[in-house]
Amino acid sequence: MKIVVLAGGTSTERAVSIVSGTEVCKALRLAGHRAVLVDVFCGAEPPRQGEPFPESYDCEKARAYMESFNGRIEEMQEGRREFFGPRVVEICHDADMVFLALHGANGEDGRVQAALDLAGIPYTGSGHVSSALAMHKGIAKTLLSAGGVPVPRGITMKRTDDTKALPAGMTLPLVVKTCCGGSSVGVFIVHTKEEYAKALDDGFSYEEEVVIEEYIEGREFSVGVVDGEAYPVIEIAPIEGFYNYENKYRPGSTVETCPAQIPREVTKQMQQYAEMGYKALGLEAYARLDFMMRANGEIFCLEANTLPGMTPTSLLPQEAAALGISFPRLCERLIEVSQKKYDRLRGSL
Repeated sequence: MKIVVLAGGTSTERAVSIVSGTEVCKALRLAGHRAVLVDVFCGAEPPRQGEPFPESYDCEKARAYMESFNGRIEEMQEGRREFFGPRVVEICHDADMVFLALHGANGEDGRVQAALDLAGIPYTGSGHVSSALAMHKGIAKTLLSAGGVPVPRGITMKRTDDTKALPAGMTLPLVVKTCCGGSSVGVFIVHTKEEYAKALDDGFSYEEEVVIEEYIEGREFSVGVVDGEAYPVIEIAPIEGFYNYENKYRPGSTVETCPAQIPREVTKQMQQYAEMGYKALGLEAYARLDFMMRANGEIFCLEANTLPGMTPTSLLPQEAAALGISFPRLCERLIEVSQKKYDRLRGSL
């Protein structure tokens, strides 16, 4: 297959996206596909000899090209209106499938998906509506709860409602997090009123709306769902603090155990909640849902990730490995399950 691995972009998770995209591109190449790595915002290098999907391709060179723009993204945004970079839409049209390795805003929130839908370009993962719903943590919590999935108590607050007073009926400690952030960017655990006030200021520096919710103390887990079926549960135990951006991406900062060492009935319950959450949010193809479990066994779903990290050591690939699925095969599998929605569309015409 001719595959565009779309990565990079303009979000706070640009660097992580480039890593995901590079590893996916390598894996698909290893599996025999003509995959190329393209920066959704900065564009693609001109193809050599006019061949956009060459037989021989250097993924690391493509990564270096993308990273060369890292210090100029804000400047580039100020100087143009168009989001898609040079040759991006053109090369995506020529591909059999676009593998979305984007994370965060303008990539995981449904905007790129909507544009690709309008252009008639097939891509991996959920559609634009469910991507947008899952990305907004306040809306997602409402839908998850309505679907029978337990979530932490909490509220959403807009910048215009910011009073610095604790929400009615809520006590410290609390979690303050941006509504549409990812990779735990803009997530704060606060224990004092002073920390709470600062967390609001910091949260509103990212976005116009934040989520404030009860702090769930306990163990953290994640469950991938592929084609509606839950993968093995993985436990994430940071050496220090919580599973924030630094602990997610700094080697050796967390202990990850898959399958998680928990009772079988707890595993089944968490997997069931993951499948229920996947359905409640209308997700397609694949996703990853994150959970906390208190010492008394209470389980709470924190959020859903529609485009989870995709390096060989990321959570979803680790879960796949526990099933005997290699990283290249997982990448192919995600393309296959994503193709189903386009097959259904063609079948209904």
